[in-house]
Amino acid sequence: MNTRYLKNQEGTLAYEEIGSGPLVVCVPSMGDLRAEYRFLAPMLAKAGYRVISLDVRGHGATSIRWSDYSVGAIGSDIIALIRSLNAGRAIVIGESMAAGAAVWAAAEAPELVERLVLIGPFVRGKPSWFGKLLYSILFSRPWGPAMWLWYYATLYPAQKPADFAQYSAALRANLNEAGRLEALRAMLLASKAAAEARLPEVKAPVLVLMGTKDPDFKDPAAEAQWVAQNLHGTYHLIEGAGHYPHAELPAVSAPLILEFLQTPITTKVSPYGA
Repeated sequence: MNTRYLKNQEGTLAYEEIGSGPLVVCVPSMGDLRAEYRFLAPMLAKAGYRVISLDVRGHGATSIRWSDYSVGAIGSDIIALIRSLNAGRAIVIGESMAAGAAVWAAAEAPELVERLVLIGPFVRGKPSWFGKLLYSILFSRPWGPAMWLWYYATLYPAQKPADFAQYSAALRANLNEAGRLEALRAMLLASKAAAEARLPEVKAPVLVLMGTKDPDFKDPAAEAQWVAQNLHGTYHLIEGAGHYPHAELPAVSAPLILEFLQTPITTKVSPYGA
């Protein structure tokens, strides 16, 4: 693992790099590690892209104790990382809450974001008072890491990766470190309204990928269509997949992403692709 670091006023962001070519920045979901992209990143690199995978605030090898864990804060980290790499505009791939952060970044710094790939995107809504109470109880110590890993396993309904046991153990070990479960809980409690408010400002082409059995959404297909329509993008439903189609079914997801990345931006596409 080739870990690199970017320092800012509050802490240090950890990331790794593979491949060369146009820049792709991959941002994992809350409660996960940059290795979430361990299957997709090599496929993108092989296709001729420079792929950067980031650990979000409080997760992985990124430092803890940040004052803000919102989509806007994560979006600002995406912008800072792209600027630091000095490689021109980037394709940003964001999963779950990080999709909301990617939307925020594309609206905030359109000159830095060429395209967006949003996977299982949370780009709207905020937790209810009951949800906040529930998250605060479920994801407290000492039982919090075990509860998260139980929930995490439900997000792979089609099939689990061959290394799922080892990966889950590494994820649990990371959450057991001081400050990391607390970062996860702060992200769970954060509103996504900042991303929703900026949807009309996004001008970059957008691809939405959604698993048809994503348990995080009451109607995954309807949510994918809503996000794509509001961003004037396209969407694809990954049959049988859950919240992580790029890790659960990478052989299906990667070709769809590559097709989108290789389509000229001048090409007009329908917002109702399925």
